[in-house]
Amino acid sequence: MTTATTGVDPIDALVLWSGAVVAISGALALAWRATRSFRRIGGKVEDFVDDWQGTDPRPGVPGRPGVMSRLGAIEERLARVEHELHPNSGSSLRDAVDRVDERTRQLTDDIP
Repeated sequence: MTTATTGVDPIDALVLWSGAVVAISGALALAWRATRSFRRIGGKVEDFVDDWQGTDPRPGVPGRPGVMSRLGAIEERLARVEHELHPNSGSSLRDAVDRVDERTRQLTDDIP
């Protein structure tokens, strides 16, 4: 098999290098397009990790606490609410309601 040449060495070299550049550029474009979905998934994983761990504040953007610290804060609030719903040493909302109920019952019992 013979290769086609122009007989002018500089032009033959230019054609050869041009073909190589086109082939390499095409391969790089295909690789870039093939990795696009991986890059997209990687970005979503990075967003999830940032949400889970939280982010530090930076200029102009407040920081966000992570999931575990937010769950801890929710548990603390729930414990404070539950404390108010059950009778205890007399300082809960439930104790106050029971006192009002008892006083109201005493007042209505005294009415003839």
